[in-house]
Amino acid sequence: MVAQKGRDLLLKIENGATFSTVAGLRSKRLSFNAQIVDATDAESAGRWRELLEGAGVQRASVSGGGIFKDQASDALVRSLFFAGTIARWQIVVPDFGTIAGPFQIAALDYSGAHDGEVLFEIALESAGALTFGAL
Repeated sequence: MVAQKGRDLLLKIENGATFSTVAGLRSKRLSFNAQIVDATDAESAGRWRELLEGAGVQRASVSGGGIFKDQASDALVRSLFFAGTIARWQIVVPDFGTIAGPFQIAALDYSGAHDGEVLFEIALESAGALTFGAL
């Protein structure tokens, strides 16, 4: 992947039949993780660790911070958090692809300085199978 503008990485939420950009995120992060399963035993060659292929749990985490673009997006995100709702989200990575699937809001923080705007930070954790579509 060649250099890309960070602002082009988008976080969207399903809104009816389409996905809508949630907020003006100034920083964003998408992480994929796979848990490993250690299958090492007394007969493992040279006492080297052996891993069990395809047995671990996979997950994705999304985090970001910025400003809400309007009151509606703020209200939607807050309502999803307080209800513990799992919703379909979409992450668009330019020149890479689109990741979509169910996520739950794991953290929602608000902050602000006396001479600035109210900022928020959000953390999402995958809650099921994700799909990938190349751009």
